[in-house]
Amino acid sequence: MQQDFSRAAASYDAAAVLARETGKRMAERLDYVNIAPRRIADIGCATGDGIRALQRRYPAALPLAIDFARPMLCATRARTPLLSRLTRRTPRLVNADVRALPLASGSLGLVWSNLMLHWLSDPLPALRELQRSLDIGGLLMFAMLGPDTLKELRSACRAAGIAEEALPLRRFHDMHDIGDMLRAAGFADPVMDMEMLTLTYASPRGLLADQRHLGVSQALLGNLPWRDWRRVFQAYAAQHGGQRLPASFEIVYGHAWKAQPAAASQAARKTEDGRA
Repeated sequence: MQQDFSRAAASYDAAAVLARETGKRMAERLDYVNIAPRRIADIGCATGDGIRALQRRYPAALPLAIDFARPMLCATRARTPLLSRLTRRTPRLVNADVRALPLASGSLGLVWSNLMLHWLSDPLPALRELQRSLDIGGLLMFAMLGPDTLKELRSACRAAGIAEEALPLRRFHDMHDIGDMLRAAGFADPVMDMEMLTLTYASPRGLLADQRHLGVSQALLGNLPWRDWRRVFQAYAAQHGGQRLPASFEIVYGHAWKAQPAAASQAARKTEDGRA
């Protein structure tokens, strides 16, 4: 998948409608959070829309743009405004995997991740690494795809006679499972919610082209012989009666805090004579 993302760096922006919309909605949620982070990190930064938005919101913070695809980081640098380059306000670029970040423990005040964590088969190791990297009182904010993503295409697969266990589309984690993972990773006060966003296409080719330009077509749609895909796409079009084809994406939003360690928290609640 790293190679797919690397190849997609040049075409990503043209197809990243969903990522821009979820990023905008994530940023609106920060209006209700009172923080002043010293260091901020966009994990899975792609071409840098997220880290630039965070820089505008927190101009005093040191910005880190982190991605495991080096061409995406090059695109982030190329898209940095000239004024930011002249004033040396360009994000620090870090080529790394979210499960093994080259960052000191407790070094970040805000971690932001827009539509990246769902590509991990098991997000828990990544969440543990993000919790390690956050300072006490630091905030994790993210958006992920949920299990009802592309429900129309799943329905078309069934209509085309593809067995449930053979459905090629990627299966995503449920919102409640992600909340449990946040607690297991050591986060406090996780808040989860979701919404459905729907894009429409004139034909299945438009959907395929977008996913290819984003570098996620195989990861999202899986492997299926082209003969079977033709039957699926015929069923997809038939189910919507010649109208524009809907493609629904379940967006799971979450945020959680890194709290004081339990031992320190318990000690803080004790009186001088040792009573809790």
